Amino acid sequence: MFLPGWSIWCVFLTLCMPACGLEITGYDSHEVICLQGISDCTIKDEMSLIVAENNGVGVQNLTPYAKLCCSDGALCALCLVIDTQINFNPDKDTEDEGHSGNDEEDYSEETVRNPKASVTLCYSAASAMPTCKKVEFTVNHAALTQKNWAKFSVVINKPAGVSFSSHVNVYSSGSSHLNREVIVPSLDEVCSQEQQERVEQCRVPRLSSVINQEKNQVELQFAGRNTSLPSVCVQYEQNGRCQRWNRTPIPLYSVTPCMCLQVWNEDEQRRSLSCPFRNTDFLQRNVWQNVSVSVKQGQMSDSGAKLWWNLSAPCRLEGEVWPCRREHSCREIKGFRQQLEKSAWQQNREGQWEKIGAFEEIQLQLSPCVMVKVKGIGNELGPFCLNNSDRWRWSLLVVGIMLLVCLTLLAFYLLHDFVKKWVWSWRHGGLVKIGRKVHVVLLSPPDMDDGVSESVCRLGSQLCHKGFSVSVDQWSRKEQCTMGPLPWLHSQLLELNSRGGRVVLVLTRKALERAKEWTHRNTEVIKTKGDYKGLPQICSPYSDVFTASLSFIQADKQKGRAGERFLLVTLDSHSNSDRSLPELLQGLPLFQLPSQTQALLSELTVGRTWRGWRGGRNLVEEHGQI
Repeated sequence: MFLPGWSIWCVFLTLCMPACGLEITGYDSHEVICLQGISDCTIKDEMSLIVAENNGVGVQNLTPYAKLCCSDGALCALCLVIDTQINFNPDKDTEDEGHSGNDEEDYSEETVRNPKASVTLCYSAASAMPTCKKVEFTVNHAALTQKNWAKFSVVINKPAGVSFSSHVNVYSSGSSHLNREVIVPSLDEVCSQEQQERVEQCRVPRLSSVINQEKNQVELQFAGRNTSLPSVCVQYEQNGRCQRWNRTPIPLYSVTPCMCLQVWNEDEQRRSLSCPFRNTDFLQRNVWQNVSVSVKQGQMSDSGAKLWWNLSAPCRLEGEVWPCRREHSCREIKGFRQQLEKSAWQQNREGQWEKIGAFEEIQLQLSPCVMVKVKGIGNELGPFCLNNSDRWRWSLLVVGIMLLVCLTLLAFYLLHDFVKKWVWSWRHGGLVKIGRKVHVVLLSPPDMDDGVSESVCRLGSQLCHKGFSVSVDQWSRKEQCTMGPLPWLHSQLLELNSRGGRVVLVLTRKALERAKEWTHRNTEVIKTKGDYKGLPQICSPYSDVFTASLSFIQADKQKGRAGERFLLVTLDSHSNSDRSLPELLQGLPLFQLPSQTQALLSELTVGRTWRGWRGGRNLVEEHGQI
């Protein structure tokens, strides 16, 4: 049986058949090529169930093989070629190569009488239905004077059901014992040839890589890609696990000499594999910098000690591993050195290659370490020790210090305003209640006009927006009419007693004059022991509340704590110092608005500790009859 296999390729070149020297330049369809002794060859489809008739011609031998057939400027296609040898004495055993000695007696009378003859050839791949081709030709008697056999070749372009790696059976329908098998080469074998660009199934994106050291990256470039980019996966070593890569540039720190790239189009199964960094020596440092070794102890089956080591790296390495005992330096423990070879490495989930080994019957009491010598590295790696508590303690200390610093910065950031107010309060009389939005009673001057009234209401609204609980005498006219001005102020002071807060008096020029007049008349009343004829009538409805507040200020001032409950604000620049105030109001906190609005808010927020605050209730009751 003669099976040449994948011997000749027809790839846009002139091919020669080894038996006859006939030139073949390519095929666009099925063809049959006649040799000496026959002519006028034609080929057509034939039903596989029809047995060829006995017309004096028999098939003596079949030689099928597959090859690539190419036309000018076109892609190559798979062809099935069947070299066929026929004879003209079908009654004789077709495999008998001997003859009678008288060739003329071997000629069939049928052949001489009818020069037209035919042969039916069939082929089938796997479980597909057979496909048959009927070859018809004319016998040339003059060329057969010296022999009774002839040859022809059938070229079937893109045979039905036949693809790369197929097993194809070829036989003649008239000779059941002539059955030949041909194995079509695989696509990988075909695409490894130089003509792979002419085969459609081998056409994959071509990849080139450019190392850009300025940007510390590797740029991937794809030839002939005008639309979408192909798919790329990265693997370390040719048999490594390929991980999908979605970004075109690859960071230089992850590139190693063993890195390979697979490229393919999503709509095709064929992939191209390239390892472009294999001979790039400076990338070897990326392998060395990512070598890690872990050491742990174990027990042997006979209760002996064992020291396990696990070495991982991006690429498989060659070198040596040995245990050592750490003193001033790590001194080798003799007799345990092991070789690192590129076999028996396994790839873990992170894509790192791992090599695991063990040193048996070693004394673990010495807290042994492991040293590594990698081929290509001048220095040894290690030591990697079993007991590394010192390093752990230092690491724990550093982590604790960093955590403490972070917590301190976070606390300072969150408590910044609190600390600021605490420092302010310390400078203004000691520790106070910080950050609590207290109650504020805002009292208008007794000589209000529309402009002053609007300013007082605006100040009250501003304090409300800042989160204070505010009572403005202008907003409580109904309560004052129901309760009376003095009881209303009495109730507000009781609320200050329970919640804490301040009474804010708004001063104008006439309010200052009113305070001076009240102080003078009150002094005269005391001197005359109650001979008080009353104050001149004032048109403002807030006169009684303002006058009552002066009585409370006087009482608190006699006890040295007036500034703890009362403060003053001015809406103009008339009273710009404590000296311009009446004697009754001197010593109280004074703020000019709007320039000192922020200072006023800080004073109200922080406040001062009202020592003896509980005595405020008695003070209110003491002056309740004013």
